[in-house]
Amino acid sequence: MKRFLLRVLAFVAVAFIGAGAYYWTPDTDPAAMRAKYGAPPSQFVALGNGLTVHLRDEGPRDASVILLLHGANASLHTWDQWTRTLSTKYRVIRFDQIGHGLTGPDPNARYDAEAFTGTVNAVMDKLSVKTFVIGGNSMGGWVSWEYARRHPERLNGILLVNAFGAQPKVAPKLPIGFRIAQTPVLRNAILYFTPRALVEKSMHQSVSTQAVVTPAEVDEYWELLRYPGNRQATIDRSVTMRATAKPSDVAGIKAPTLILWGDEDKLIPVDAGKWFNNNIPGSKLIVYPKIGHLPMEEAAETSARDVMNWLATLPPPR
Repeated sequence: MKRFLLRVLAFVAVAFIGAGAYYWTPDTDPAAMRAKYGAPPSQFVALGNGLTVHLRDEGPRDASVILLLHGANASLHTWDQWTRTLSTKYRVIRFDQIGHGLTGPDPNARYDAEAFTGTVNAVMDKLSVKTFVIGGNSMGGWVSWEYARRHPERLNGILLVNAFGAQPKVAPKLPIGFRIAQTPVLRNAILYFTPRALVEKSMHQSVSTQAVVTPAEVDEYWELLRYPGNRQATIDRSVTMRATAKPSDVAGIKAPTLILWGDEDKLIPVDAGKWFNNNIPGSKLIVYPKIGHLPMEEAAETSARDVMNWLATLPPPR
């Protein structure tokens, strides 16, 4: 009997080790990732304090500037389709935010509002841009309205695309990857086990237009998530308090504001977009039917045209 139990335990141990070896996903190679996702027109700009940001700066040098900020676990590439349209008339700047893409983790492991908005200031100062329109999707939208609270003097307009921060009436349905990142103990496993299938499923759960989840895009999200330090940054962000906004937090925003939302977003329901619209004075809300969390990818042509039309109504930059 004892010998039998030892054999069972040995079998379980071997099976466990084998499963671990099979699902173990190491960090990607930084040089290979830069070659694959950081080719021109990418730039790598040192901001000091050990932080080098991956950014793209496209369009006429003398044109009005719009800065686009991606959401959690995404990268600057989420704006590729918009950039092709907007850069015909505007100077479009986008960068991988701290803890993401080819920028990698924040040297101080800080992922609060001050760290994100401070990086925006550092990037725009480095590029000698004084005033601009700021826009962001999801987490990038949260950074955008937080930046508007802190530095209104630099903004010519604000663009919120399915932005994080409001308290929707309908409880969000988080994709599996986000649920794991917010679960104590379990989230630490993503440092070693991040199967591609998990990333793919989370992406499918975030959008309504399933065709945008291509194999190449899944590879991009999966590989950049595994860029050295980004998985730890994902965990660090998940435990950083990001309190939802109160009406007084956004009521003081004076810059012209355009709000875009997919009406089938389960991650941040459209009620959140209506909340922003009700509390930001003079804002305009456009809701896209049968679109999920990523209107700039799911309804790229329509949403880019709406942004172009809105930008044309803004006063000349200060």
